[in-house]
Amino acid sequence: MRCRTNQCITNLAQAYNKPSIFEHVAKETGEGRTGSRQSSKLNGRIALIFNRTWIMTSAIFASKVFDGQTILENQLIRAEAGKILSITPMATPLDVKAVDFLAAGFIDLQVNGGNEAFFTQKPAITSVADIDSSCAALGTAWTLPTFITSPFANILQGITALRDFQSRFPGSGVLGMHLEGPYINPEKRGGHPREYVQKPTNDELRELIDQGRGIIKLMTIAPEVFTPDQIAMLIEAGITISLGHSNASYSQAKAAFGMGIRLVTHLYNAMSLFVPKSPGVVGAVFDDPDVYAPIILDGLHCDFAAARIAWKLKKDKFFLISDAMFTGRVMKKFQWHGIDIILENGTYRNSEGNLNGAAISLGDAVRNAVEKVGIPLHEAVEMVTIRPARAIGLDHLAGKVAVGYPARFTVFDQDLQSFEVIRMD
Repeated sequence: MRCRTNQCITNLAQAYNKPSIFEHVAKETGEGRTGSRQSSKLNGRIALIFNRTWIMTSAIFASKVFDGQTILENQLIRAEAGKILSITPMATPLDVKAVDFLAAGFIDLQVNGGNEAFFTQKPAITSVADIDSSCAALGTAWTLPTFITSPFANILQGITALRDFQSRFPGSGVLGMHLEGPYINPEKRGGHPREYVQKPTNDELRELIDQGRGIIKLMTIAPEVFTPDQIAMLIEAGITISLGHSNASYSQAKAAFGMGIRLVTHLYNAMSLFVPKSPGVVGAVFDDPDVYAPIILDGLHCDFAAARIAWKLKKDKFFLISDAMFTGRVMKKFQWHGIDIILENGTYRNSEGNLNGAAISLGDAVRNAVEKVGIPLHEAVEMVTIRPARAIGLDHLAGKVAVGYPARFTVFDQDLQSFEVIRMD
């Protein structure tokens, strides 16, 4: 059932066992007051904020189940209290909802905005809701809303907004925050505002750790602007660190990996590249079998041949992200702190014609993996489920279709054209 009415919002709120976000938005913006000129605007946004598929049922049948390890055929999945209760073979579906292909809910570790809101520009509950629901409408069940380089006070506001959202809506698909910056190399800042790129101080890192506890799940840094003690401080705090927006040499990257960094941010992009006499970050990634390497698979951020090479080298450490500036290609133009982008031929470019973030969904990435790179479907599905979950240490909570795991799935067709999120309650 698609959520396009106020009654549907009420149903969703009951499913969460929490007050409707409609009420929160109305309280925070005044848009929902009777007679308000803004009420129609809010109603128009409802489809964006709650455009996801919900199944209030205890059973579903799938012709094929991609469980994170293998493919199971003709399976009946039963759920209770939002968790998978059983998975059993069934030749003929009962009187329950039936789907073609079913996988664990897709996981996107890097998404910057929803249909309307750019999280860093507007660090508010509504922005997090926009990302959560807009991604779900395209088949992504779990996200790390990404907050890029900006003033330190703005980052703290983003942490507060995400914490408040999770507190009010514990049944959402938001796993936490990906903080991308501000401690990056200005030479590899990409689309990040130059004026806010900085070197870390111990005091700021301590405040980030304190304020972001339980919220910051992933943090992108350039290790060459950190001291070893500062990197250790973040890792000891339980934050997964990703090497990115970095001009580190091969030896610097290898040293960072040796300190416990096991992940990079969008392989090939905004990092020192591989050349024979200077292998750079890319060479260090290829030389370490334990480092995870996510990629933006739109054919623009890297050639599909380059993606194929990375897949063959990185094996089960290769996975997919969207790095979408906005989801669904709804936002056509955007300006903020030096970011000046326009949607052109299906992707975002700045005023100079350079790429500035992506516009794909994880469903698009899976389709490209299969059709353009030649990756088997079952492995492409792993690249958006169990592998990203393992990369950030949340594979005990998401990424598998198994008893005890959340009954939240991505279902899709054989042509890889339609992707939807189903949550069983």
